[in-house]
Amino acid sequence: MSNQSNIPAYAKASLISIGILAFLCTMYLAKGIIVPLIYATIISIVLSPVVDFLVRKKIKLILAITITLLILIIVSTLCITLLLSQASLFSESFPKLLGKWDDLFLQSEHWISNTFNISQDKLNGWTTELNNDLLSNSSFMIGITLMNLGNILIILFLIPVYIFMILYYREHILEFIHKLFRANKLNTLNEVLNSSKKIIQSYLVGLLLEALIIATLNSCSLLIIGINYAILLGVLGAIINVIPFIGGIVAVAMPMAIALITKSPSHAFFVLEAYLLIQFTDNHFIIPKVVASKVKLNALVSIIVVLLGGALWGIPGMFLSIPMVAILKVIFDRIDGLKPWGFLLGNVVSTKPINILTKRKWFWS
Repeated sequence: MSNQSNIPAYAKASLISIGILAFLCTMYLAKGIIVPLIYATIISIVLSPVVDFLVRKKIKLILAITITLLILIIVSTLCITLLLSQASLFSESFPKLLGKWDDLFLQSEHWISNTFNISQDKLNGWTTELNNDLLSNSSFMIGITLMNLGNILIILFLIPVYIFMILYYREHILEFIHKLFRANKLNTLNEVLNSSKKIIQSYLVGLLLEALIIATLNSCSLLIIGINYAILLGVLGAIINVIPFIGGIVAVAMPMAIALITKSPSHAFFVLEAYLLIQFTDNHFIIPKVVASKVKLNALVSIIVVLLGGALWGIPGMFLSIPMVAILKVIFDRIDGLKPWGFLLGNVVSTKPINILTKRKWFWS
């Protein structure tokens, strides 16, 4: 009899909890190394069919990888240039927007004072105290922003290097992974690798297509309503909308704020109506057909992992959370001891009454 079976359940739970905590701490402390590497791995999986196509056309592997990376860099540069051109127009009008925001804020103060019978002096005191707190924390926030900007620049430099190396040593890495497993597990391993590759490719290509559709719908809606910086707000909204559940709220808040400052409350209401229609179309037609056909995670798990990814790695973690958990589900579904966890992550909801599923008396019954 093995000694492992004699370990009490509370000891096993403690060891598992300590292991998970140590793993999360390592992932958090090493995020500067791990996050670019994960992004590079995912992008490499998406780009691998292009490299394989060029290699089949008798182009050497190094040249094929270089051509693929150049195409990616050119397309990314064009998109960034478009956003920067729109952002420059926004920066030129930023002082005017601040002035209009101040006027709107003063009007709100008067409305609050008259509606709730709060003296203007007390409101001014609260506003002054809030401004002082913001000013006292401004230097700290500027330092964090500069540090994050430096980290972003380092990541942008590292990712193309990682992509090149991963694509070049792809067969070597796959051979190493095969050597880690026994011969009788190779079929399961190949199935997991192939399924993970298909999930990542279909998910990211679907997200890109969804972002293009949403950016077009957002920009056209804002142009029709007459909102300033329509293209910039539409594209940014589509990018933020990639973050499940949370992104849609932030995406509609930005154009509504600009409409409220530059136009009128009625324009902000029109923006809300347009974005609600776009979100309805996205959630009921675009995502089920384009994005969610391969990544079958339930909504509760999606929300939790997005929040955990944000707490662990910030905004990059929010983008990475869904594909990483989808890969975990593929692994769980193919390991007998972990199949219940794969079932928990899935979106298959039973329609049977709960008393048919089990004869046990649940704590809520």
